[in-house]
Amino acid sequence: MIKYKQRPSTEYIIESIICDLCGKEYDDDFEIQEFHHIDFIGGYKSIFGDEEHVCKDICQYCLFEILNGKCK
Repeated sequence: MIKYKQRPSTEYIIESIICDLCGKEYDDDFEIQEFHHIDFIGGYKSIFGDEEHVCKDICQYCLFEILNGKCK
């Protein structure tokens, strides 16, 4: 038998997200689910910079624009 005890904790719920490219704020659950979070550290000789931390939240509309026409 497993016995549990309750521990106080803080729960964080996303209220809204702002796209780092277009600046639009989204508070709809379905739009929030379609956001893409990019988080990485640039490597040696990276165009982003050596050991540069890149962290972006991108809405589905901006990602669509990037992937459909601007990238070749």
